[in-house]
Amino acid sequence: MEASAALGRLDEASRKVPDPSLLTQPSLRREAQSTSALEGTFAPLEAVFESEAEHRTATAEVREVLNYVSTAEEAFKWISDRPVTRGLIEGLQLSLVRGTAGELGDAGGLRQIQVFIGPRNSPIDHARFVPPPPGDRLAAGLDDWIGWINDPPVALPAVVQAAIAHYQFETLHPFSDGNGRLGRLLIVVQLMMRELLEQPILVVSPWFEARRAEYQDELLRLSQTGEWDCWVRFFAVGVRDSAESNRRKILRLLTLQEDQIRIVRGAGGFGVAERLAGELIGSPVLRASQVAKRHGVSSQAAMNALRKLADLGILEERRRPGRVIFVAPDVLRELR
Repeated sequence: MEASAALGRLDEASRKVPDPSLLTQPSLRREAQSTSALEGTFAPLEAVFESEAEHRTATAEVREVLNYVSTAEEAFKWISDRPVTRGLIEGLQLSLVRGTAGELGDAGGLRQIQVFIGPRNSPIDHARFVPPPPGDRLAAGLDDWIGWINDPPVALPAVVQAAIAHYQFETLHPFSDGNGRLGRLLIVVQLMMRELLEQPILVVSPWFEARRAEYQDELLRLSQTGEWDCWVRFFAVGVRDSAESNRRKILRLLTLQEDQIRIVRGAGGFGVAERLAGELIGSPVLRASQVAKRHGVSSQAAMNALRKLADLGILEERRRPGRVIFVAPDVLRELR
């Protein structure tokens, strides 16, 4: 299958980096930004990195994006040595909505109300789709879904398994909020469980975000017709195209990394400045205190290294009230 082959090429490209976090950090944040945008919440990628560098959450939109990042990290750590459980899924939902408008009274548990999918603030008779009501049927459906995730039919390719599971999860709509974001996170979780990916570097939501109406229509069509072919084909194309796009982005980032290290060395920059040039593809927004802590140097030495990169055109120094940050514009441009 083309999607599986594309995932294999993406996984191979990721192995070119000795430190996998240099790729997983920006990948998770790009996925977090786009999956939130699919649900109507947008935060600029630079604002997300800046908020993390400053250890503060500036806006509700950034909080939602960063919640996704921590939720995803929790999920990937869990599946390294444990099967999916209802406790995991419920815990991930709580982590996803904590401190946001989606943290309702039933957060961290199955929804206690009937929900429907349709235009915002419209009556139920205008709904595109009505998931099962709360109660035993919903609980049994989620338990069956979890059993299927942990032990899917071996004859089905992993991408097909993920397509089926994604539809099933969105059809159950088990929580009062966060189902779309959690469902798309679970796509990557499954592909890692099936060992198609070693690292969580697949960013799928930008592809679905660009085709939001078609994505929703294909899910609805399957519910109406029960015919899987169109949905599986649509999903597989999305995974294939996303994997290829991510692979090309990784290769461009690695080329940029090499160029920036070469520029620093050519200007006589070594030590912290050289190491920073190699790390920017994973951390494109920095503060001196952050660099000092990470590299075990004084704040002044960290500031000197950052300003060295700024003098070389690799970083841009930007002043905020009471503080200074440094941004790698070329890296951010590649990550968008």
